[in-house]
Amino acid sequence: MKTKSTWCRLVLCFSLCGASLCKTADMSAFNRPDWGPPAKWFAAAASQPVSAIQAAAAKASVVPKGATYPFSLESTDKSTIHSDWASFKEGAALSWVADMDVDCDGVNEKCEGNQDGQPQTNWGHLAAYAVPYIVIPDRFLTSNKEILPGNNVAAVICNKKMYYGILGDSNGDEPQITGEASWLMAKTCFPDEGLQGNKAHSAPDVTYIVFTGRGAILPDDAINENYITDFDTLRSMGDKLVKALASNLGSASTPKDSPDSGAASLGNGPKVMIVALVIWAVAVVPIL
Repeated sequence: MKTKSTWCRLVLCFSLCGASLCKTADMSAFNRPDWGPPAKWFAAAASQPVSAIQAAAAKASVVPKGATYPFSLESTDKSTIHSDWASFKEGAALSWVADMDVDCDGVNEKCEGNQDGQPQTNWGHLAAYAVPYIVIPDRFLTSNKEILPGNNVAAVICNKKMYYGILGDSNGDEPQITGEASWLMAKTCFPDEGLQGNKAHSAPDVTYIVFTGRGAILPDDAINENYITDFDTLRSMGDKLVKALASNLGSASTPKDSPDSGAASLGNGPKVMIVALVIWAVAVVPIL
């Protein structure tokens, strides 16, 4: 009976994946504070010139209207959103450098330490435990809706690594702040700091990049109201946009991924998802 039950769990797991190798899997299996999608699914290719892009962002100087905000409600230090890269034909983007607060709006509004959560995010009800997203001040978003329609592909540089996500929410506090990302993104960037709703990574050493233009919006078939359902598309778009940005900045990519990059080659995300869901099915799903 035990063997039969285990096989039932495996069948359940693979039924979530189907022939598309989990590109449209039930991502609710990863909606947990201690076990979201693995970093490999949304890590940039190791060939990307992360340090060069980070250095370029630190030197950005073009300031659009209404672009300077404090890091947090208690801080007098401020961060400015820059538009030096906004006019590029490919890889156009906005950038800023800040700390990293944890956002849990949406499905996980009651995450640990979250005192002001809301049940919705700007373009749905995202799961902060399972979606790598970043947040932008609502006032800036309202003034720039044409280039920031939502679900824009974003890149975050933290701990000398780059991860992809989406522009998933805005901050409407008073004062409005910058330097905020989902639970999953924060935990991935700083796994040893115990970050939560009321504990931030306070050092202003995180680079945020949000891409603009028609080719920078994650398509509807890769995301739903709650989850990113196709991480391969997110990584493919992210790598393409960052490569274009790097080219504009004169920063060439290295020829190939290094073996210790931690980033799976494009296409491995769904395969890893199968293994992860098998483990989840065996460990979590009640015996049938």
